[in-house]
Amino acid sequence: MAATRRRAGEDLAEVALEQARFCSSRDRQGELRRNGSDSRWMPCGFTSADTGKGKLSKKEILRHVKTTKDKKLNITMYSVKFKVEAEFGIPGAFLITNGHKHKFFLQSATFEVSSVEIIHFECQSWVYPVRRTKTDRIFFSNTCYLPHQTPAAMVELRREELHSLRGDGTGERKEWERIYEYDHYDDLGNADKGHEHARPILGGTKAHPYPRRIRTGRTSSNNGPKTKSQPKMIDLDIFVPPDEQLHPKKLLELLANSIQSAVHFIIPETKSLIREDSGSFDSFNEILEVFSGNQGQQVEKIPDEVRKMAPNKQLKRMIQARKTNQAKFPLPEIIAENKWAWKDDREFARQMIAGINPARIQRLQEFPPRSRIGVRSAIEVAHIAHNLDGLTIEQAMSQHNIFILDHHDYLMPFLNRINTKGICAYASRTLLFSSKDGSLKPVAIELSLPGPSSDVEIHRVFVPASEGIEAALWQLAKTQVTTNDSAHHQLISHWLRTHAVVEPFIIASRRQLSVMHPIHQLLRPHFRDTMHINALFRRILINSGGVLEKTLFTGEVSMELSSKLYKEWRFDEQGLPSDLLKRGMAIQDLESPTGVKLILHDYPYGEDGLDIWIAIKTWVTDFCSVFYKQDGHIQSDEELQSWWSEIRNVGHGDKKHEKWYEMKNLTDLIEALATLIWTSSALHASVAFGQYAYAGYPPNRPTICRKFIPREGTFEFAELLRDTDRYFIKMLPRRSEMTLWIALMEVLSQHTSNEEYLSQRSMVQWTDKEEVHQLFMKFKRNLRDIQGRIRERNKNPELRNRGGPAKIPYELLLPVTTDDRSTAGDNWEGDS
Repeated sequence: MAATRRRAGEDLAEVALEQARFCSSRDRQGELRRNGSDSRWMPCGFTSADTGKGKLSKKEILRHVKTTKDKKLNITMYSVKFKVEAEFGIPGAFLITNGHKHKFFLQSATFEVSSVEIIHFECQSWVYPVRRTKTDRIFFSNTCYLPHQTPAAMVELRREELHSLRGDGTGERKEWERIYEYDHYDDLGNADKGHEHARPILGGTKAHPYPRRIRTGRTSSNNGPKTKSQPKMIDLDIFVPPDEQLHPKKLLELLANSIQSAVHFIIPETKSLIREDSGSFDSFNEILEVFSGNQGQQVEKIPDEVRKMAPNKQLKRMIQARKTNQAKFPLPEIIAENKWAWKDDREFARQMIAGINPARIQRLQEFPPRSRIGVRSAIEVAHIAHNLDGLTIEQAMSQHNIFILDHHDYLMPFLNRINTKGICAYASRTLLFSSKDGSLKPVAIELSLPGPSSDVEIHRVFVPASEGIEAALWQLAKTQVTTNDSAHHQLISHWLRTHAVVEPFIIASRRQLSVMHPIHQLLRPHFRDTMHINALFRRILINSGGVLEKTLFTGEVSMELSSKLYKEWRFDEQGLPSDLLKRGMAIQDLESPTGVKLILHDYPYGEDGLDIWIAIKTWVTDFCSVFYKQDGHIQSDEELQSWWSEIRNVGHGDKKHEKWYEMKNLTDLIEALATLIWTSSALHASVAFGQYAYAGYPPNRPTICRKFIPREGTFEFAELLRDTDRYFIKMLPRRSEMTLWIALMEVLSQHTSNEEYLSQRSMVQWTDKEEVHQLFMKFKRNLRDIQGRIRERNKNPELRNRGGPAKIPYELLLPVTTDDRSTAGDNWEGDS
């Protein structure tokens, strides 16, 4: 951010802040000039005899250079000049004091040291007024050092900075505090509203293990000191440290994308939302009208209940959204080419390997399947023999041609609690067969309900049919399966495995890895915005009475179910090759660079994912090898060891006795970092950014079933015989639930213009090491090659699972390699 030019024979050197970029959502230039924002800088090489720290220059006031506008944001550039002794040294950090009333977002800074040497600072953080923080804000340069390599002038500063971020575990956190502490999920319930809103605390117990979250220190509930109080109005202001808060541009766009949802659906206190008497759609055509782009809605008055609950600022946005009639949904891809493609068996099966939950399917390894407590499935050989292309079940299994989508064991203990208030859910098992042409087809579905005791289950088995009442029953069975899969996708594949499990890594990285540490520098873009998004999830989506409880069949047990499946989570199994092996979707292949070989050759998620995995792992290997020349350097890196220990013993403390990488050698470090980057980038993209394309049309992926499948001889069976389509539609979520879900899928699938993709960094000069920069360019070239291969695969007509009947090319793992973020389409670093 500053520049130093030395002149021979002079005692003073002129130091110029060449560039400092600030963002503000309002014009605050005058405030900066009137009230004064100043900066000081300190060198890497010289220490004060009194303090043992780097010397500080004198304070200087920032001078305005120019302001540009980007949508509703002002981007302002400032400069500052210092005069210091010639031997002062190279700047390693700078302090900035915000002397005005409002916070600002500092994007980056550069110091010109000489005509050929420039020091870069990637800031990307909010700077709060000093009257709030009581201290200056420090930023370190993009030069990174392992702890033992830290320049003498920076050693104590490095320690102090880390210590200041750890807090003392007391008090309610204020928005300007850069403090990272751990807490349990004790803020999901709202017992103050009544016992029906009480929820168990997740994390810290054997019954409900869970990853830790950032501590907010909010006051306890009136009905229990162990749970946190909840705001009485719709308030999105929840504590996350300034370095984790959304970029102002992204925050504006996220709010704009969400307003239409907030107006019509997200407000749980609105009495008209999801009423018990809320009606259903009457026909498929009526559902399709939602996507016409003009719903013919009159501009309605904002309900009084909303006016009371919404803060003025958000209320104004809602009123404006109503006036402009923004609630218009684009056509989801699943019905764009063929509005009935979703009903095709091949499309139903294809989405298990190329949809938005492609990592649940497993190879069938036991027939008939059995539950963990030994209850045998009712699926028999006679149900499937005619659909195995002439193979016996033993041959199909030995040739790795038969698979299972299993939503049975984890759901059975919850069904009696779930099936209340009009919910009609089963636990399901779906068997699938890989045909000679490479396509996947379902061959049987088993739906189960609890019996009178834990070892007794009530089973029904359905097989494919193309006409008559059998076809209608088969379609209803598929709908129950996709309903199971929808809840699993949202609560486990998306929220738990790409959001919740990552937060402890972020907290530990801030507390134990200095921003000067190379591993901090490597991971920083992959953690961007995640903690803030998680906080919003806790406030809006996964809380008691939140959107997911309102729209998923799992209802109020949703997060308990998530906790139950966290018991199965192990970090060392989250890398793609390990995951594929665990699910039986690959076998070991020591000649492959990934170490595995897919058993299903046309598995779009698996094939594209392995290409990306090896690219990530190669980049991580190259990066780590620059800084760690031998295993001993890893063992002696106290910051790295403290980081890993804290993740294992605190952040994921409920799993500390399970298997983890030992972090004793370069192999452990590479595997851990590759797994973490894969999880927060590519895996997240695969489950997040296709949500509207597939789940935006609820008949394809419903979230609730409101009717059981009728048995012959009942009134409901007669109702099905009279009008199969009408029965199917009445089985789906109510109109308000369905429309809320569509809006949520649209918001969660949208990208903002300032996303940072896997092969991008927020500033070109993110590292001062040319060797690292060249390795990053190599990584980018590898991703560009993968991009080309994926596009070629999608054009190959022999790869039937890459498009399917719905003709949606599999692009959820397509890398973005352009540097133009405004035009990029698919995103690997998003955080929805």
